Amino acid sequence: MKRRDVLLAALALAVFWEAASLLVNRPILPSPLTVIQVFVKELFVGDLMEHFAASFWRVLASMLLSVALAAPAGLVLGQSQRLNRIFSPIIYLLYPIPKVVLVPIVLLFLGIGDLPKIVIIFMILFFQILVLVRDQAAGLPPQLIQSVRSLGAGRRALFRFVYLPASLPAILTALRQSVGTAVAVLYIAELFATQRGLGYYIYFNGSTLLDYPAMYAGVMAMSLLGLGLYFSVDWMERRLCKWQFVE
Repeated sequence: MKRRDVLLAALALAVFWEAASLLVNRPILPSPLTVIQVFVKELFVGDLMEHFAASFWRVLASMLLSVALAAPAGLVLGQSQRLNRIFSPIIYLLYPIPKVVLVPIVLLFLGIGDLPKIVIIFMILFFQILVLVRDQAAGLPPQLIQSVRSLGAGRRALFRFVYLPASLPAILTALRQSVGTAVAVLYIAELFATQRGLGYYIYFNGSTLLDYPAMYAGVMAMSLLGLGLYFSVDWMERRLCKWQFVE
């Protein structure tokens, strides 16, 4: 995707927003220029940066934790048909459950703080990465594995030089697909038992203070968080999986 296309899309959204603001003509929908001014002010003078940093840490920690645990588990299941038969029923049972409904339960067991928010996002990312990596590893051509084994490669060498590189695109694809869901769940998680985070900032300003420009500034910050993570994963994929982009 070209940078120019992204800028044009952002400009089109800003024009649509301005038109909608003029049409509604109510405080609940301020103009984008007003929101940008409040955003800059809250970022450098207010406490928006503190809330942004808290949300960023929670999402980043959950992403790193999910990759560290789900990717090796998916590779192991993709290599072993026996283990896959044992754990597949559990995965298929738990994977479709919307993890957002578990927010109250996680909060009851883990209490307040960063840990329950990280765990909730981790549960979403874990299963998506696990399933994609497992299917990618299991779908490798048998002749490729046999040819590498014929060169004397053991299980560890296969894992490092065959399964891991072949599954890396699946890991990054799962992360990119999960960013939007993770940020959305983060907003819901930060409505409970916390006073830090963009979710709390948006809800507090919009529902308690009725400061709608600040509320939209929080929405803009959360959108930038999601976009930044999305494009970061996209950049990593282009750097680590260059063979996929060779024309």
